[in-house]
Amino acid sequence: MSARSKARKRALDILYSADVRQITLADALAREAERAALEPAREGSWVYARQIVDGVIERSEEIDELIATYAQGWSLARMPAVDRAILRIGVWEALFNDEVPEGVAISEAVDAAKELSTDESAGFVNGLLARIAQTQSGRA
Repeated sequence: MSARSKARKRALDILYSADVRQITLADALAREAERAALEPAREGSWVYARQIVDGVIERSEEIDELIATYAQGWSLARMPAVDRAILRIGVWEALFNDEVPEGVAISEAVDAAKELSTDESAGFVNGLLARIAQTQSGRA
């Protein structure tokens, strides 16, 4: 698994845990930062994971609005928590991180959904992120 893939997984863990524990992303990030300080061997994945989570925090309203707008009949509250986390990371990477091509962001999100969520989630994540990327192209 690449360093970026590990970082995405770590960011996903932070977003998911904040959601299910009903704590702020900032609090979840602070807890992970404390843990990261004790695990220097995992520093490579921590830097990009933190960048992802910081980006999701910074753009949270815009990201959630895009997901809600293009989800076609699915509210954020109705989605599984893991899907919300995957979509938030995917939208941030596809639209707001110039270092990651849209196709890579979508592919990584779909792979995460296949591995961690329901049978239908991968198709849902793929379709939703593709719609958002197509309609928001060049916007960031």
